[in-house]
Amino acid sequence: MKFIVTGGMGFVGSHLCDQLIKEKHDVTILSRSTTKMKNVEQHNKNIDIDKVDITDSDKLKKTIKKIKPDCIIHLAGETSHSKSFDNPIQDIDSNAKSTLVILDTIREFNPTCKFVLGSTFIVIGRPMSLPVNETTPCNPTTIYGTNRLASEYYCKIYNQVYGLDTRIFRITNSFGPREQVVANKNAINFLIYKAFKGEDITIFNHGKFFRDLIYISDVISGLDVILKKGKAGNLYWISSNKMTWFYQLGKWLEELTNAKIKYVKTPTYTKKVDVGNFVVDNHKLMSLGWKNETSVKEGIQKTLNYFREYGIN
Repeated sequence: MKFIVTGGMGFVGSHLCDQLIKEKHDVTILSRSTTKMKNVEQHNKNIDIDKVDITDSDKLKKTIKKIKPDCIIHLAGETSHSKSFDNPIQDIDSNAKSTLVILDTIREFNPTCKFVLGSTFIVIGRPMSLPVNETTPCNPTTIYGTNRLASEYYCKIYNQVYGLDTRIFRITNSFGPREQVVANKNAINFLIYKAFKGEDITIFNHGKFFRDLIYISDVISGLDVILKKGKAGNLYWISSNKMTWFYQLGKWLEELTNAKIKYVKTPTYTKKVDVGNFVVDNHKLMSLGWKNETSVKEGIQKTLNYFREYGIN
């Protein structure tokens, strides 16, 4: 098959490209820059890269029309909720408008092309009850989450009205090699990175909150199942279905590194937008034959090994 992967040099995208190349698919990455080229440099001879900013609608349309893909997997976009408040209009262009442009281009020029949207647990907001599942009401607390949710509805509408094969997956807190190690991108990877460097790790509220953490290889195997066995018009959660308390996360990091945990008060901004405790019922995806393989502690060790092997500093 011929794939387009937007954001294919990023965290999830680069690991997905590993899988697609392994299966001998034709892959084109759309990326606004080549700053993350090292994530896919092992595929230089087997992958095409088009420098396309997904907010440039005209160029995005032309590229899709030129390539005529069998499937587009849309992973690009701004993932920082704090930046979505700093520049809300840009966030609309990146996280909502880009999805609509791709869907309408498929509708007009290539209606048999599948479209898979990567979404996020942030669309839920603060859940009224746990665990959440595919039918849980969404009340996002951030502009980023709101625009991602809008993209999900665009997919549903284009499936219902035009019959396009659209599929949506939401990821909980994922972590692992190749993710950026900055505080406002991926909190779990940032904590692991700080621990790797032997620095103090700050955790809010004495670590008395939990999240659903999932290692990147399980994210990719889940996405692979959705591509091969998922149904058009459907939403799937990729999650571990396990609660990881942050005080336990802190203990593991102290055990595996020279870092020390430092508990601090939760900032006011975080209190306003944080989703709180979170865990997902993943039975819908499991019913397709998928299962979670890597424990959180094992995933942490693999991530630390990656930092050591590649000299991340």
